[in-house]
Amino acid sequence: MKSKLPYNKPFLSIDEQLKQLKSRGMKFENYDIAKHYFRHLNYYRLSAYWLPYEQDHTTHTFKKNTYFEEVLRDYTFDRELRLLILYAIEHIEVSIKTQMAYVLSKNYGSHAILKPELFACPVNYASNLNKLKNEYDRNDETFSRHFKDKYIEKLPPIWVCVELMTMGHISYWFANIKRRADRNAIAKVYDIDEKILKSFLHQLTIIRNICAHHSRLWNRRFTFSIKLPNNPKELSNSLNRDNSKIKNIYNMIVVIKYLMDKINPTHQWDKRLKNLIHNKQVNTLAMGFPIHWEELPVWK
Repeated sequence: MKSKLPYNKPFLSIDEQLKQLKSRGMKFENYDIAKHYFRHLNYYRLSAYWLPYEQDHTTHTFKKNTYFEEVLRDYTFDRELRLLILYAIEHIEVSIKTQMAYVLSKNYGSHAILKPELFACPVNYASNLNKLKNEYDRNDETFSRHFKDKYIEKLPPIWVCVELMTMGHISYWFANIKRRADRNAIAKVYDIDEKILKSFLHQLTIIRNICAHHSRLWNRRFTFSIKLPNNPKELSNSLNRDNSKIKNIYNMIVVIKYLMDKINPTHQWDKRLKNLIHNKQVNTLAMGFPIHWEELPVWK
């Protein structure tokens, strides 16, 4: 095992931080404006955005004519992209909750979620139920107090329970539904197979957490890649199947656009995304976008 070293990098004032970047080859169109941003943006946070501009990752020297303003443009694009994606994920999350509550309550009654035989893995079921119960016990909304005061069940009906679940919880519950027919009944409204929806929900949970914690998204490579569907063709033919790109954000952006079309056909989400990309003039190749992405079916 490699021996550990004590951390000995010294504190740097804002002027010293900018001087260090300058010594590594970064240029500034307006030094005072850059200084203002460094008062409000952590040096370490911004460092993730200038990594693509480094010509040597050992010495951290920058490529010729690298300007701070380019780095800031990428940072602000990423922030606006995260907000746009969170907006869409909220719609998707609400829709999935609605479908899951509808299918399970229709087939198994109001308290389907209290029937362990409907779920595949007892350990996962117990864990999911415990998390849900803890959330319900903590919740002090009017509807929670009403159910706690009036009914004997330890949880309210499933159409109430889903409103207590996070995106991650929904993903776990869906994956643990025992009958494939039930999972497919939920996925059917989106015209996709349940295995595809399961993959989408898993990745949407990861993306949602990245966005919620203000982490870098635009040129991130994910650990896992989603299952790429063969149908419907509108979705399938819009995905990037290049092995070097399937772990970038583009394919999930396509999925989000496709699901938004199913949930709200009159949405303007894609127009807002296109405007953001064109206004910021960011490197879409770093996000896994194909060169002629706007000509693909889902974007028309």
